[in-house]
Amino acid sequence: MVNRLADATSPYLLQHAENPVDWWPWGPEAFAEAERRGVPVLLSVGYAACHWCHVMAHESFEDEALAAYANEHFVAVKVDREERPDVDAVYMEAVQAATGQGGWPMTVFLTPDKDPFYFGTYFPPEPRHGMPGFRQVLEGVNAAWRERPDEVGEVAARIRADLAERASVYGAGAQHPPAEADLGQALAGLGRSFDDKRGGFGGAPKFPPSMTVEFLLRHHARTGNEAALLMAERTCEAMARGGIYDQLGGGFARYSVDADWVVPHFEKMLYDNALLLRVYLHLWRATGGEQARRIALETADFLLRELRTPEGGFASARDADSLDPATGKSTEGAYYAWTPEQLTEVLGAADGALAVQLFDVTGTFERGSSVLQLPADPADPAAYARIRARLLAARAERPAPARDDKVVAAWNGLAIAALAETGALLDRPDLLDAAVRAADLLLAVHLTPEGRLLRTSRDGRAGTNAGVLEDYADTAEGFLALYAVTGDSEWLGLAGGLLDTVLVHFVDDSSGALYDTADDAEQLIRRPQDPTDNATPSGWTAAANALLTYAAYTGSALHRTAAERALGIVGALAARAARFVGWGLAAAEALADGPREVAVVGPAADPATAELHRIALLATAPGAVVALGEPGATDVPLLADRPLLDGRPAAYVCRHFTCDAPTADRAVLAASLGVRS
Repeated sequence: MVNRLADATSPYLLQHAENPVDWWPWGPEAFAEAERRGVPVLLSVGYAACHWCHVMAHESFEDEALAAYANEHFVAVKVDREERPDVDAVYMEAVQAATGQGGWPMTVFLTPDKDPFYFGTYFPPEPRHGMPGFRQVLEGVNAAWRERPDEVGEVAARIRADLAERASVYGAGAQHPPAEADLGQALAGLGRSFDDKRGGFGGAPKFPPSMTVEFLLRHHARTGNEAALLMAERTCEAMARGGIYDQLGGGFARYSVDADWVVPHFEKMLYDNALLLRVYLHLWRATGGEQARRIALETADFLLRELRTPEGGFASARDADSLDPATGKSTEGAYYAWTPEQLTEVLGAADGALAVQLFDVTGTFERGSSVLQLPADPADPAAYARIRARLLAARAERPAPARDDKVVAAWNGLAIAALAETGALLDRPDLLDAAVRAADLLLAVHLTPEGRLLRTSRDGRAGTNAGVLEDYADTAEGFLALYAVTGDSEWLGLAGGLLDTVLVHFVDDSSGALYDTADDAEQLIRRPQDPTDNATPSGWTAAANALLTYAAYTGSALHRTAAERALGIVGALAARAARFVGWGLAAAEALADGPREVAVVGPAADPATAELHRIALLATAPGAVVALGEPGATDVPLLADRPLLDGRPAAYVCRHFTCDAPTADRAVLAASLGVRS
């Protein structure tokens, strides 16, 4: 017997389509049903790769007796947080405000008017570790609803008022983008929380600080500050050597449960790997480090091998859990962990012993198995490559983790940008081809005839959820990167269309603040708005970065002013919350540097044009934009009135509305853009 989730495009919702719980998808019909029956709404929010979401589903949502009680006394609504980040954001804010913590699965009880009045995260089936059992929670909420309705109403009204008050703080914004002093204070704050011994910031658990590292690289490029580069290098090296990185297949897990990056939470997300791919590429661009280059390429290969969909997009995630043949149960990390005996079985005694040493297989995980690490570079690279290939092939025979194969516009935008740049800089045309194909899918499936984005698709079929701010901003970022590396001005025009939608539908004209949802989107109990980074760049600062880049290409004062106003909140947060506005700080570095504008003009078939273009793409100058075109090109303002130089391809570099003399000399261009020699 299937429930109302059977027609969903979300793999997470489909995982619950055969639950005995009579789930409804989020929508007006569910709340109308709650109003008709006079019962509260049980809202459960999670995502397909969430380990504890699976646990609660098996323990509680598949239990016939518990489901019967829930069906009788509640209208149960299931939400995929990745499809509806707006719903997730609003109620997660309430959970965190009330309990001091959040996470998934998120469990919230609502009135038929969508007001929350009781909430939590995971609940076990029976009381455990100081937590009430889920049946107890359901009974308690039902009793309060029936016996103390006035009290429930007062709590709901108080929470709604509190959320409205919180929203006004961000809406006020700030008056100016981060100044030099603000950027310096941000760096100092990061230095205080930096883990000198292990890399990263703070203690366990440790999440890959992608956006923060991007800021550090840009700050070093602009100022020469060695402390910034040191923090970036140590963090990237520690992650690359740790168990959070898949030493066999490439790609990063969601986070490390310890401070040493050893034991990960094994789900592998598209957004993490897209962001980290770009970070390691930019680290290589700054330093020439071989490790950074290797990690970038291996991560790109992981994206293509394990997350690319038949339609050319990129799936959202690989699950943390997989079937453990030894126990017959689904277990977190079973796909990735090894014992010394398993290594010997695959490799033989000699190579097995070498693999134990190389990968530090000392029983760091469950039942004597280990997550593979690479504490030091192998003394024999050929032997290492041989061992790695054989283990990867053997691992492919294991039951693989499930894949959440929905395509999210924002995360594909991040992947497009990373793959386009990596393909261009590391001479991998297949990566650039993959970026173009993913962009074509977004155009064909996610972009409506009216120019609006839909957030998700699956199997080439678009979902019904409207794109949120991060979808527009990150997709525009991807298109802008494609223009920079291909010179195809269609991508610039498409990015401009998306950013125009941002200006019309997402910006508060009075303050310059941005909202996560459009002004014509579904109205929730409040309109979500958050300038701080989470697992991905905030839509607010991602939009600021894309607006700034587009303004540099086009000379649009409207877009540049919008970017500067949006970055005002980053100036207000830089000193006290630098770790949570990394992308905004990275955008502020670009603004402080100009950003530099590089126009490369020359015949497409001339190798000198290609060489100047490559040097321009290697620029470490923060946020530098690169335009490429034939002599006389007029479709991109940055290229207008840029002739050849004595008949030769030329590069024009401008900054702060002032241009250097054009040059055909590769060394001169490299020096002006901070390209390492």
